[in-house]
Amino acid sequence: MYQRMVLAYDGSRDGRAALQQGAELASRCQARVYLVAVIANAADLLLAESVYPSGELIAQQLQEVELTLSEGKRCLLERGLEVETRLCRGQAVEEIAAVARDINADLIVVGHREQSTLARWWRGSVGQSLLAQTPCSVLVCVMDHA
Repeated sequence: MYQRMVLAYDGSRDGRAALQQGAELASRCQARVYLVAVIANAADLLLAESVYPSGELIAQQLQEVELTLSEGKRCLLERGLEVETRLCRGQAVEEIAAVARDINADLIVVGHREQSTLARWWRGSVGQSLLAQTPCSVLVCVMDHA
């Protein structure tokens, strides 16, 4: 059914739930997984750097994202999956969609994070926005909060 899956991973609780659900589905389908993490736009980071001008913020974020990708890759490899990691820079929706198009993905897997109405209006929903930009299905994994 699915041969190439993009799994967006940020290391959050919701991201870990998506990683687990995506790994289960990939195992059943014997799909190759492209584990994707996105670092914020340089402009966003430069704005943050104006508050913390040492340059350490960008280096720290890069190191954290690389560790997150390594952790996710290790988890997927332990399940016997074929995994390739992609570290992207920019807006999450655009970068995830670009990877999906680049690899001709069958499915994108993302986690769902509860947001206030204002936050959803301001930032939007990654899952909802992906539906408008991708050439494939999108699975939005919802974590059981019980």
